Amino acid sequence: MKKLEGKIAVITGGNSGIGLATAQGFVEEGAYVFITGRRQSELDKAVKQIGDNAIGVQGDVSNLADLDRLYDTVKEQKGRIDVLFANAGILEVARLETISEVHFDKTFSVNVKGVLFTVQKALPLFNDGGSIILMGSVNTSKGLEGSSVYSAAKAAVRSFARSFTVDLKSRKIRVNVVSPGPTETPMTRSSISAFGLSGEQIKKSLVAAIPLGRMGTPDEIAKAVLFLASGDSSFVTGIELFVDGGMAQI
Repeated sequence: MKKLEGKIAVITGGNSGIGLATAQGFVEEGAYVFITGRRQSELDKAVKQIGDNAIGVQGDVSNLADLDRLYDTVKEQKGRIDVLFANAGILEVARLETISEVHFDKTFSVNVKGVLFTVQKALPLFNDGGSIILMGSVNTSKGLEGSSVYSAAKAAVRSFARSFTVDLKSRKIRVNVVSPGPTETPMTRSSISAFGLSGEQIKKSLVAAIPLGRMGTPDEIAKAVLFLASGDSSFVTGIELFVDGGMAQI
């Protein structure tokens, strides 16, 4: 039997990178998946790539009306949720002296507010005993240049997981965080290029800090999310699972 046979999953930010790889992995393991993305063209492309058992719902997780529309669609189509991967987020680098109010508000609106209400608004549809996975980051444990606001936002997400675990214990809903290290995704490439270095320079700098000597792939992170979503992690809740090649562990 497949690990997610018959499960209904919602993945925010499922139109590219880790979210898309996870959606593909979930469907391969028997789930029906709803994915979100801000750009309709990319969302349509992702749904086509995933194939059967996937629906795309355009929206921005920082917009509560968009979240309501997402869950209205899920309710109408399937009536329940078994797995939620609150993956949508943004990473924009800014050195301390250049941080603006706009940068702060945008980062926290998507990465903190978006996660909170993505989870809260899913609860009326959530099956008791289900699994919620929040997207964290190695940045919560490492001081990385230009990422103070992003790191603080992801630290809030880590704190959410602890509190949500207690809030939802009576419903046996497990809440965990997956925290990737540097991963080969469009978001990573676009954000770190803001430092004005070439792709090879950036990669060399990052890889030097990773004991396994390379960046991760979206599929590798997706496998960790699948573990936390499935019954294989039935006695696991409240944790932060690092998938970082050892970067935050030394």
